[in-house]
Amino acid sequence: MVVLAAVSVAKTIRIVAAVIRDGQGRVLLVRKRGAAVWQQPGGKRDADDRDDLHTLARELHEELGCVMQHEGARWLGRFSAPAANEPGHVVEAEVYEVTANGPFVAQAEIEGVCWVVPAMLGDLPIARLSREFILPLLVASPGNGS
Repeated sequence: MVVLAAVSVAKTIRIVAAVIRDGQGRVLLVRKRGAAVWQQPGGKRDADDRDDLHTLARELHEELGCVMQHEGARWLGRFSAPAANEPGHVVEAEVYEVTANGPFVAQAEIEGVCWVVPAMLGDLPIARLSREFILPLLVASPGNGS
């Protein structure tokens, strides 16, 4: 007799995400339209994007109206966690700390923008990728990218 076990294989969503700090070391988070949680800004790579930083610059301009500086961008790592807005999916993010010039205005699919102190998140609903990996990394290595 052969017994088959049901195996759940999560689909992977690959993105590029930004850590943007202000002059006080706070970090920018965004909330997508219809979403309950806050997360790092960024998004999926388009076919014509040359590299991760091109993707980030395009996404930040489309979603927040800001201009990202390529100079000084620093890769923080690749992190993955269950996707906040797509059940049954895992998000895998290449994360970069970048400097961007505002204003930072919610547009396109972004509904809200907020600045948080990574060490003082309280009960703000934050996507697992940000809450469990990215923001704790920033607490361990404080500083500001401005």
